[in-house]
Amino acid sequence: MVFKRIKILLVLMGILIITACASVDTIKIPTEVPEIYPGLLAGYLEIETLPNSLELIPPPPEKGSAAMAMDEEVSRKALKLRDTSRWNLAIDDANLHFPEAAGAFSCALGIPINEKDTPHLYMILRRSAGDAGLSTYQAKTHYQRKRPFMENNAPVCTPEDEEKLRKDGSYPSGHTALGWAWALILTEIAPERADAILARGRAFGESRNICNVHWHSDVAEGRFMGAATVARLHADPVFCAELEAAKSEYKAAVDNGLMPSRDCDEEADALSALLQ
Repeated sequence: MVFKRIKILLVLMGILIITACASVDTIKIPTEVPEIYPGLLAGYLEIETLPNSLELIPPPPEKGSAAMAMDEEVSRKALKLRDTSRWNLAIDDANLHFPEAAGAFSCALGIPINEKDTPHLYMILRRSAGDAGLSTYQAKTHYQRKRPFMENNAPVCTPEDEEKLRKDGSYPSGHTALGWAWALILTEIAPERADAILARGRAFGESRNICNVHWHSDVAEGRFMGAATVARLHADPVFCAELEAAKSEYKAAVDNGLMPSRDCDEEADALSALLQ
């Protein structure tokens, strides 16, 4: 099983390399995109073309296994960060509503991300969120894994979401999938900031551990699904066209000296609390 998953991961990495977007000069980018759920825009991909999480990832760890022991250990450590600045950042990361969600990677990218200054970059985050998040649902629905707070009875960082989360499978993490997809896309837009962007993408997923709503393995496999989605997106001409437009917007924002929309010192301080 381990070798099979390594092989799949290598294939995905290869796809990302060899499916670089072709010429997109003649592709028309839509200016209006319908919602498929209040606040959630339709992604670039049709539902039937999304990566199949039930096929791509293994079953969640069994009780008593070494992997489950790791999940429980990470959960115990994450709970110690309750009511810290890192907990507060995890609350921010839980919010996938736009325009607020667009700011999650503003410090890592070094510019603001909004409809006014970077409309294509803003749109690519909104639409890819739908693709990456929905890619997790075949496994989520099949396994219906219980979330950590249902086992440890400790608080979550967004109590207003608790009832909904009880009915939504934990494995894999949809938040993590879209956060990691964002990180991979943004490294293409700003390769010189790749380390900062990928570190922020990793932390975005770890916020789900700190919020007490996902296990470590949920987050790990969420990243895998995020990568699988980005690989598939590179075959979509509209995504490729929007990606090229976002690269131009990023360069213009840097050239014009636009600054991040968040307090980056405050964010860095929160991120210094690592899950170890």
